[in-house]
Amino acid sequence: MRKDIVLLAIESSCDETAAAVVRNGREVLSSVISSQIALHTLYGGVVPEIASRKHIEKINQIIRQALEEAKTTLRELDGIAVTCGPGLVGPLLVGVSEAKAISFATGLPLIGVHHIEGHISANYIENRELEPPFVCLVASGGHSHLVIVKDYGEYEVIGRTRDDAAGEAFDKVARAIGLGYPGGPKIDKLSREGDPEAIRFPRAKVEENAYDFSFSGLKSAVLNYLNGCRMKGEEARAADVAASFQQAVVEVLVEHSMNAVRQYGYDKFAIAGGVASNSALRAAFQKSCAAEGIRLYYPSPVLCTDNAAMIGAAGYYEYLRGARSGLDLNAVPNLKLGEKP
Repeated sequence: MRKDIVLLAIESSCDETAAAVVRNGREVLSSVISSQIALHTLYGGVVPEIASRKHIEKINQIIRQALEEAKTTLRELDGIAVTCGPGLVGPLLVGVSEAKAISFATGLPLIGVHHIEGHISANYIENRELEPPFVCLVASGGHSHLVIVKDYGEYEVIGRTRDDAAGEAFDKVARAIGLGYPGGPKIDKLSREGDPEAIRFPRAKVEENAYDFSFSGLKSAVLNYLNGCRMKGEEARAADVAASFQQAVVEVLVEHSMNAVRQYGYDKFAIAGGVASNSALRAAFQKSCAAEGIRLYYPSPVLCTDNAAMIGAAGYYEYLRGARSGLDLNAVPNLKLGEKP
């Protein structure tokens, strides 16, 4: 019988300071998240320098709490997994530096983990039966990726955003209609009061790659519509704008994803990332996948946003593959999926 592998995982790529203890990649013994949303709401978005300072203030106590809740100690662990990219360089450096310090002091193996790989691996935690291969859509504030998960740690990116990520577009449109930050949950909530067919916003297609995304034009169309209403002295109904914008994003994400599932012949599809918690997106995928006999997987909302449990899940499979990072591990803010940190 294989020995249980227990990892401490650390995530600090943006504005959540998180630590978790994960056993065998799928069992979360503890997961602690300290969010900075309330602080960054004052500025309408994440301020990297402030985020870095808050990570420094919080990271030791978050790790200590994660270990206490898991009823374990550093001496009982098998390794440390940490997000090393992509993300904001300052926040990433806090987590990477902490993980390296613990590794140096304890001799525990260090595993640098790709942030997007973490989001994909969040699906393993609550869906114990899910195994590669499958297609996964990763949609968040910084990323819109359509990925073929060939095996644990083996990925092929077949589509990505050419400009704004889906979550980024949500934040910018939410700001434009006066909802504030973070935009995704607020647009999701307001959209339930609106008509998704009220305004026909554009659905962009990228000629060079049918699986790539582009949301900059959609965002501009919403801004132009709002400006046009103001110039004409007309009132733009915020709920209709939110619902129509959300519908445009959902249609594009679902269409590209389902085309990929059909073309590549997989019968399993997963969604991940902050946008994966959007209720309209989940409902649209449930309908489309049910109609085509595709098994759909997605994490709970708390595992869609940034957390350390997903980093522990991804780190476990990297650990099994023999991946180890040296104490020269660095933060790589533009790290591509599949690249070695």
